[in-house]
Amino acid sequence: MSETTAAIRAEFTKLRGVSGTFVALMLFVPVSVLIAALGGWSAKGAIESDSPGLRSDFTPEQAGLDGILYGQLALIVFGVLIVSSEYTSGMMRVSLLAVPRRGRLYAAKMAVTAAAAAAVAIPVIVVSYLVTQFALGPHGVSIDASGVPRALAGAVVYLTLMSLFAAGTAAMARSAVVPLAVLIPTVLAGSQILSVVGATKEVVRYLPDRAGTQLLTVGSQDAYTGFAVLLVWTVAALVLGYLRHRRWDA
Repeated sequence: MSETTAAIRAEFTKLRGVSGTFVALMLFVPVSVLIAALGGWSAKGAIESDSPGLRSDFTPEQAGLDGILYGQLALIVFGVLIVSSEYTSGMMRVSLLAVPRRGRLYAAKMAVTAAAAAAVAIPVIVVSYLVTQFALGPHGVSIDASGVPRALAGAVVYLTLMSLFAAGTAAMARSAVVPLAVLIPTVLAGSQILSVVGATKEVVRYLPDRAGTQLLTVGSQDAYTGFAVLLVWTVAALVLGYLRHRRWDA
């Protein structure tokens, strides 16, 4: 077994063994599916009662992807904790004794972060979409509707990159407090608020979450641009996180 393979296997073992990190990853499942069901059920009632509360841009295709925008908060917490928990607990010193080459250790941790996020995201995204369409009843559409397969694939890419972005940010901060204090409010409401303010309306389009959501927007013409912007943010976070990790005094 190569040293790189051994390092990756060790990171998977740590992921399963650290309860807080694993719970955050698994929380993505019920949060996404539950919100998908509630969203579909609520939209069905609004459609059938001709409620003015229904969004003017509502489509059943897009509704099937809305749930994961809330579920992603669990993956952001997961991305932060998978890195920060080792710094705060002192386990990073033990990890460096097992894998002295810091670059290999860092790469293995990020590879496991991406693999775990994608492995959970793929089935949950599909199930969430189907649950929403089931809740919509006669107003639902099939999973192969125009633009939906691309948006589903884009959602997997988006969630994986956001998890890596969170992990890179945690490596820069070497703690969970600052990354979570910044990322959670920004993704939950900050970007939406800034997007309606004239002075920041154009700038906010280039924030990682706002740009990345184009990947899971059905029929979006800016999906590739959004992917490029999110990728730049993610790579920058990972590089800066590695530089901090390399200089950490163990």
